Amino acid sequence: MDLREKKTKRAIRDAFLQIRSRKPLERITIKELAETAEISKATFYLHYRDIYDLSQQLQNEVIQDVLNGVIQENKVILNVEQLTKRLYDSFYSHQNLIDILFSGTQAAVLPIRIEQGIKEHIFNIDPEAQKDAKLRVLLTYQIQGSYYAYTQNRKELGDEQVLDILDKVSFHMRTLNL
Repeated sequence: MDLREKKTKRAIRDAFLQIRSRKPLERITIKELAETAEISKATFYLHYRDIYDLSQQLQNEVIQDVLNGVIQENKVILNVEQLTKRLYDSFYSHQNLIDILFSGTQAAVLPIRIEQGIKEHIFNIDPEAQKDAKLRVLLTYQIQGSYYAYTQNRKELGDEQVLDILDKVSFHMRTLNL
């Protein structure tokens, strides 16, 4: 990718995030985006099919970054406290983009895709784990529950208090003998 293409994509990205921070995805027009990015509509279409394609590509980047923060290469993350902490740290370090890209109708996309990515990682390393019903349900509970507990409570209770409570819940989950 040459320098001009990088600058154009950065301008599109920045304009999209600026608009998306104050408008739902469904109300953003290519015309508005092109004007904000100071490009033509034709230039936009050289890089993306539509506004949803752009949004999805940006979401994919954030999802991959979050997963990279959670998953260590060739290690199965079965320690629930460690997984909760890594999820929290990764969500927290990407919070500004998460708040913009995964709001409104896109709110459920992130936790679903993070769950899929973590399960895929675990099951690639240990295919037998895919048959473990307890593990599958607890992973869903932990990933989805941690995400929603964090996003719904962090502003009111503060990050530290939410994480402390999630750590305690994770400890009790680990001790369950289902």
